[in-house]
Amino acid sequence: MFILKIQGTKKIPDFIQIRDENFTLIAYFKITNPKTALTRCNLLHRMEDILRIANGMDYGKIQRLEMEPTFD
Repeated sequence: MFILKIQGTKKIPDFIQIRDENFTLIAYFKITNPKTALTRCNLLHRMEDILRIANGMDYGKIQRLEMEPTFD
């Protein structure tokens, strides 16, 4: 999986995208409100790791995430 950090504007907040190996969108959420999106894609248990990585990233960069979603 991959994580991308997208810079917002004055009216639009910063967003995070999580994409799979085929670059299909898995989750898209405001960096200030990740809980709902991460719950939907079964990554809520990794929220702290994802936010730590995202906060340390530069805008517009792609980084590989070494974790897989768990589907019920």
